[in-house]
Amino acid sequence: MGINWAHAQSPHHKHKSHANAAANALNPHVQSNIALIVDEQTQQVIYNKHADLVAPIASITKLMTAMVILDARLPMDEVVSVATGDLDMLKRTHSRLRIGMTFTRSEMLQMALMASENRAASALARSYPGGMVAAVAAMNAKAAQLGMSSTKFFDPTGLNSDNVSTAQDLVKMVAATRAYPLIHQYTTTASASMDGWGGRELRFHNTNPLVKNASWNIGVSKTGFINEAGRCLVMQATINQRPVIIVLLDSWGKRTRIGDANRIKKWMESSNAVGRAPRPS
Repeated sequence: MGINWAHAQSPHHKHKSHANAAANALNPHVQSNIALIVDEQTQQVIYNKHADLVAPIASITKLMTAMVILDARLPMDEVVSVATGDLDMLKRTHSRLRIGMTFTRSEMLQMALMASENRAASALARSYPGGMVAAVAAMNAKAAQLGMSSTKFFDPTGLNSDNVSTAQDLVKMVAATRAYPLIHQYTTTASASMDGWGGRELRFHNTNPLVKNASWNIGVSKTGFINEAGRCLVMQATINQRPVIIVLLDSWGKRTRIGDANRIKKWMESSNAVGRAPRPS
C-alpha cells in the first residue's frame, strides 16, 4: 500500500509539562517491538514502529489457513477427524483434541480461530484437496496474490517459526479477512462448546479477552505466541467511528499486547490523536 507520512510536530513550549503533554499526544506508548495502525478506509498510517521488520508470526498464521479453507468452498458440515499427523512434534503443545475425535469442518475452523487450536488447524489443512502440502502452497499463493511480499508459510498452525511476515503485510491479510463472514464470527466469539467423546462437553474460550469487552467494536481478531515470535495480536476494530487495523508483534509479558491495544484505543479516542500520523519510529 502507498504510505504518505504526515509528520506531526510537537509544539515548542517553555514549560516541560507542556512538551511532555505534546509528546504523549503523539505517542500511544506501544511496548510491543513491532506495531502498525492503519486507517482501513484511507490506508493512512496512524502509527508505525518497525512495520517493515520480518518476524515470526505464530498463530496469526491461522487467519491465512482459514481463508484458503473457505476459498476452497469445502462442505462446512463435513466431518474432519483428528489424526496422528496433527500432533505437535515441534513444540509439543497441549491440546484437548484427542486422536480419533471428529468434528465438522465448521467446528474445526471455529476452534482454530477462536481458541487457536493447533490440532484443529492441522486437521483442516489435511482435509484440503491435495492435503497439507497443497494447503500450505495455497496459503503462500494467497499471500502473493494479496501483495504480501515479505511473507512465507511452512505450516498451517504457526508453530513453525519459519512462518514469517511484516506488520505491513499483515495489515493486508487482516483487510482480506473482512470478506469472510465466518472469520468475523469465529474470531470475535467469546466462547463456544463442542461435543467431545461420550457426549462430554468441551468448552473453548477466545484467546483475546478484548472480544468480551463491551467498549471494543472488533471485526476480526487473532492472537499468537511461540517463543521465537513473542506474543502477537492483530485486530480490525472501529475506534472513534474510525475503522482501523492494528498489528502488534514481538510483545513480551503476558499482558503487554492487550495493554498496548487498550493504550492505542485510549490514544485514538483522545482528540489529539484524530487525523494525525506520528513520525515513524
